[in-house]
Amino acid sequence: MELFKRQQRVDEDARIDYGIIFSVMVLAIIGLISIYVAANHDSGTPSPWKMVISQFVWYAIGAIAVFAVMHIDAQQLWTLAPYAYALSIVLLVAVLFFYSRAYAAKTGAHSWFALGPITFQPSELAKPAFVLMLGRVVTEHNHQFPQHTLRSDRKLIFKMLAWSLPIIILMLLQKDFGTMLVFLAILGGVILVSGIDWRILVSLVLLFSLIGGAAVYLVVSNDGRDILSKIGFHAYQFERIDSWLDPARDTSNNSYQLWQTLKAIGSGGLFGKGFNHSNVYVPVRESDMIFSVIAENFGFVGACFLVFMYFLLISQMVKVTFDTKNEFYAYVSTGIIMMILFHVFENIGMSIGLLPMTGIPLPFISQGGSALIANMLGVGIIMSMRYHYKSYMFSSNEFE
Repeated sequence: MELFKRQQRVDEDARIDYGIIFSVMVLAIIGLISIYVAANHDSGTPSPWKMVISQFVWYAIGAIAVFAVMHIDAQQLWTLAPYAYALSIVLLVAVLFFYSRAYAAKTGAHSWFALGPITFQPSELAKPAFVLMLGRVVTEHNHQFPQHTLRSDRKLIFKMLAWSLPIIILMLLQKDFGTMLVFLAILGGVILVSGIDWRILVSLVLLFSLIGGAAVYLVVSNDGRDILSKIGFHAYQFERIDSWLDPARDTSNNSYQLWQTLKAIGSGGLFGKGFNHSNVYVPVRESDMIFSVIAENFGFVGACFLVFMYFLLISQMVKVTFDTKNEFYAYVSTGIIMMILFHVFENIGMSIGLLPMTGIPLPFISQGGSALIANMLGVGIIMSMRYHYKSYMFSSNEFE
């Protein structure tokens, strides 16, 4: 009996992906260190340890979420998908009416609930729910139409857009353009792996290229900005674009945050100034601009190590996807990988001036609970693939 129990523990341990756990733990340690440094050098923070402990509590809650989700198999995730999606829509609608006025004044977005000292952004938890729903939609469609044709693929695109539009519209109503881009990145990633005809993919790429070119023209030209102003764009959004195009143009006002971020990153040099040495003040560096703390303290080498840890995490997630050979899991994992990858790409990109400022946090690093829990839920879903290693084959009555 003792030998059987020992063998059972060994078998269960083999189903847990410790590589992913290691990567997330390293990122969490980097995050706690960086938050301490940021809070320790900001005069408005009463106690750096209070912020660190608060973030550690969110990590603990996230770890519990990972453990719980890891034990949910593919069939249960399949069943939960529409309920999670429906709940996220309800929360996204509710926040339009009961949003935090203080956060709206600070960020310009109506996307936060506030319950005393606790704040909550429902769009963050909508991301994994959206991923699960897209995975279910694509899997169900491909089982209905095993042979891809232009007609069936166009129908699939229509289905995916139909499930995406409510969230995209709600993001626009919340004035949260950055988070809307995350949902679009998830949608784009799932479309790429859904198996649709290459002719449709090329058409979509050309369409979005034209839309992107038109958007660039609208935001950089006076006539274009007049048009955008009439359809709801605000002055602060144009100011973000201007500060991105020319950070040195107004370093004491609109470009101040980006300019200070660039100074902090540049001052770190190759190896950084050392732990807890920060001489350049950067607004909101504990969350959106946390990359500046890492680059200033640990330099180019430290920043490269951070990027390597993200690469390691993503590569492990991709490996799990290929190992499990499950169609539903493949679409879900693609959405989660795109969610994390886009956050990394956008946050670091805006910190070094390559991309406009959008307020996107750095996964597992930035201070804040909502985004961290969403990312941890994504990790839990990926780990459930390894934990429930046997590929789940959907029977025909799953779709009846």
